Amino acid sequence: MKITSLVSDIMERQGVTIRQLEDQTGLAPQTILRARKDGKENIEACSLHTLARIAEYLDVSVKDLFKED
Repeated sequence: MKITSLVSDIMERQGVTIRQLEDQTGLAPQTILRARKDGKENIEACSLHTLARIAEYLDVSVKDLFKED
């Protein structure tokens, strides 16, 4: 099963920049970049706490941040 990140798509639809997400969540740039990429070394490696912070700022549920293929 492959996990595909939808974070970039959501950010683009909402007009949110990486810098805004950094500032509002307190997450490191590398963490946000990882959450925006597919696969085991990326979104799959993010903690639930990290995904929850991103989801809260984007006003979506955690499960909206990715899809399983």
